[in-house]
Amino acid sequence: MPTKRKVNLGPSAGPANRAALIAAAREVFAESGFMAPLSAVARRAQVGQGSLYRHFPDRIALAVAVFDDNITALETLAELSDSTLVDLFDSVAQQVIASTALIDMIISERDQRAEHLATRMTAVAAALLARDQDQGRIAATVEPADVMLAIGMLASLLSRTPVAERMESATRARAIFRAAFVPRAP
Repeated sequence: MPTKRKVNLGPSAGPANRAALIAAAREVFAESGFMAPLSAVARRAQVGQGSLYRHFPDRIALAVAVFDDNITALETLAELSDSTLVDLFDSVAQQVIASTALIDMIISERDQRAEHLATRMTAVAAALLARDQDQGRIAATVEPADVMLAIGMLASLLSRTPVAERMESATRARAIFRAAFVPRAP
């Protein structure tokens, strides 16, 4: 029985292949860890390994692309006029739960290609913090660095928590952060 050959679309397939590789990496790394074979990512994305390496020359480049997508989603969240730090913590928790292997990579690998991610994330946190402070929901003494510390603590906690307990841990952590950040009566 003849098999159907996949039609090579050439350079026009580049953007779709890149998006498919990022989505596949998110899934494969979540299922099998950061050191999962990159061939599994290519297979899941239904592209050849040559395409994977054209877009992402190494594992770190692929992980950074996944995080770039995650931060773009958080930037979109911050643009919504009714978004709060609680929404940010919830979104980060969901991303961490889906990408614990990537959190481990970022913690263990210090790579300059990932530095822009912290800058973007801090900008999101600062925007939502300012909005919450203007609305009186967060103490004026809380700084963006405090929010980033809380997010880092949340990510680290969830990446080391058994899967079945992650949602409960995220809820408890959020309650602790809320209590710590709420304005206090004089």
